[in-house]
Order: sequence, then structure tokens, then C-alpha cells
Amino acid sequence: MGTPASTWERCVEFHGHACPGLAIGVKACEAAMTRLGLAFAADEEVVCVAENDACGVDAVQVLTGCSVGKGNLILKNTGKMAFSFFCRSREAGVRLVFKKPINREGMDRAAVQQYILAAPVEELFDFKTPGYAPPEKARLFASIVCEQCGENCAEHCGRLHEGKKLCLDCFAQYSRGW
Repeated sequence: MGTPASTWERCVEFHGHACPGLAIGVKACEAAMTRLGLAFAADEEVVCVAENDACGVDAVQVLTGCSVGKGNLILKNTGKMAFSFFCRSREAGVRLVFKKPINREGMDRAAVQQYILAAPVEELFDFKTPGYAPPEKARLFASIVCEQCGENCAEHCGRLHEGKKLCLDCFAQYSRGW
């Protein structure tokens, strides 16, 4: 089947260059959107949990409308080339895990990219059920002023230390080696 040129070009423009990692993200989005019947997310109706912080995440932003700022793109960096997509209205989800392409020996970077863009998604990904529910919708939090640096931070990120409200930058983590 292959990826339409305009879809690929939009992703390349956003990402800044063409690469196999971006191609993986494009194909993951295409597969999830087809499988779940998703459209571009105006708000939080579509959620993606990306298990990496690699190039493919940029394709997720361009093609699905998921973004960190909207709260519907969650980076859960496990170092896996895997993406879980959720459709809130249908309470449906799919986890796509990239398989190592077969017969890449002797292929340069451009050839690997073309292979990924042209390959059927079933050849590229294992399709699984996410092992968790979609994250809750983004919430708004009040701000607190750090009593050490004077900067505002969201109250759920603040810490109390010796009776003072501190931001995460000023808070010294306490650990006993566990």
C-alpha cells in the first residue's frame, strides 16, 4: 500500500529531516488510526502513550493531533519502539510494537526508510492490547510560589520541606539507597 507522499512530506517538514524512525511513527499512526477508526484529535479524544522519545513521536503529533501540551501524548520512555493509542469515545485501544525488519542486511538508511514506508503494517508491528487503561484527561492545577527560588510551579509538582513550599528544582530528593 505505502504512505501517501503528502502525509510523509508533512511529517518530514515538522521533524526536520527524513529518517527510518520517522517512518516507523508514520506507519504506527496509520495502523492505529485505521484499526481504531481515529480522526485527528481536536482535543483529548485520541490518546497516545509513546514508549520512547525518538523520531516517530513527531509523526504522532502531526498525524493524530496528540501533543504533550494538550495532555493526550504521554511519554513513557521504556526505550521500546512501541505506541499505545486509545479512542476515548469507544473505550478502545491498541498497542503497536515495532518488529525488527527482516532482510535489512546490505540496506542503507534510505532503503530501510523506503522499506518501512512501503511495507504492510502487519509486517512491521505486533498488535497487542494495552495492559492499562488510557490516562485520565489533563487537569488544570493551581500554581504555588517556591519559597526558595521564587518561581511558580504547578501545585501537584510542589514539595514541602521543613514547612516550606518548594519546586522540584529546589527540592533535594531524599533516598536511603532503595
